[in-house]
Amino acid sequence: MAAAEVSLPPGPRLPRLLLTLGFLVSPARFLDACRRRYGDVVWLSTAFDAGFVMVFDPDVLREVFRAPPDRLRAGEANAPLGPLLGERSVLLLDGAEHLRQRRLLLPPFHGKRLQAYEGIMHEAADAEIDRWPRDEPFALLPSMQALTLEVIMRAIFGVEEGARQEELKRRIRDAIGPLRTRRVAMLALALSGGRLGDRGAMVMFQQRRRALDEAIYAEMTRRRGAADLDQRDDVMSMLLQARDEDGGAMTDEEVRDELVTLLVAGHETTATGLAWTFDLLLHTPRALARAREGDPEYLDAVVKEALRVRPVVPGVGRVVRGGPFELAGYVLPPGVEINPSIRVIHRRADRYPSPREFRPERFLGPDAPDTYTWVPFGGGTRRCLGASFAQQEMRVVVARVLERVHLRPLRRRPEKARQQGVTLVPRDGVRVVAGGH
Repeated sequence: MAAAEVSLPPGPRLPRLLLTLGFLVSPARFLDACRRRYGDVVWLSTAFDAGFVMVFDPDVLREVFRAPPDRLRAGEANAPLGPLLGERSVLLLDGAEHLRQRRLLLPPFHGKRLQAYEGIMHEAADAEIDRWPRDEPFALLPSMQALTLEVIMRAIFGVEEGARQEELKRRIRDAIGPLRTRRVAMLALALSGGRLGDRGAMVMFQQRRRALDEAIYAEMTRRRGAADLDQRDDVMSMLLQARDEDGGAMTDEEVRDELVTLLVAGHETTATGLAWTFDLLLHTPRALARAREGDPEYLDAVVKEALRVRPVVPGVGRVVRGGPFELAGYVLPPGVEINPSIRVIHRRADRYPSPREFRPERFLGPDAPDTYTWVPFGGGTRRCLGASFAQQEMRVVVARVLERVHLRPLRRRPEKARQQGVTLVPRDGVRVVAGGH
């Protein structure tokens, strides 16, 4: 391909080290500055990537999400997650393989199947609230992680209370622990092909992943022999029975990879989204008072607005393949990654007046944000399969907490975000005090 055919967007002409520091130290300010200076499509490079494109405009995002999946590959962009999720995860696949896995995964997360999980979410919320100390400070984020893990155990893995559930929980916590505390170092190791990062953390993670895999495969074997397998509602049981258009079943490796994908996507991210939701509600008395009335439509708007103000995952990725790709008037060569910024798009003043304010009312009425302006779960054919599950869980938990306890924040202002690998978490875990009504 001749060099003249390539037409790259503008971007800062700074050393990669400085650009990398901008991403690591203050990514929100750095990207806002790039947008002000260079526009809505910007060319950048870091120590991890010689050149990629950031997108800050919903109209350009529409072009990305509507592009043929063989031209813009999301699975390839998610490759750094391979060591955790497994190579057969729906997040890492492209083309026909991705479509097959997505179709097999879709049934448990729609319609009546979702309603079957609501009771589990309600019970898990009540059990967690019962464990909260009264009139003593505690952090909401760890509590929400325990709650969402309980939901995952029962709704996704189908493992009820008892020794087996506790052992599986322990192995999950062991595997995820290094990712929480040392995720940036591990991400650097993965993105740099082993040149940068914490090798010790990676070795520890691999050992704990093997222990988790042993438990998951043992549970799959046990489940296949269950007399009530065809009557169960949990996702593991349904995946073991799922068949594609040719009548083929998923392999054990595929089932394992999808279960771990659902675990990571539905546990840590939903817990973080819940912590942010309470942080924002508790610092917005007007919205809190209305949410306490229990109107389902308003609670849905609360969840959506929280995910707008504090998206758990700040961006998504697509890799250009199959020849040059035209985007917003530029021509990008194969191999370049396109990274729409969810965080910046969610804070555009032209789409969200006073964008930093928490206003659930934005999502009520006919002029609510569209699917390219509100994108916490991505979009197009790669939109998160568990989006409806996550939003339902958040609505149930928020409603139950507001019904049962009175929370007050310890901080006068909402917490700042801290980058934890590919997610944005509350810096101090949202510390609160719980009291009776």
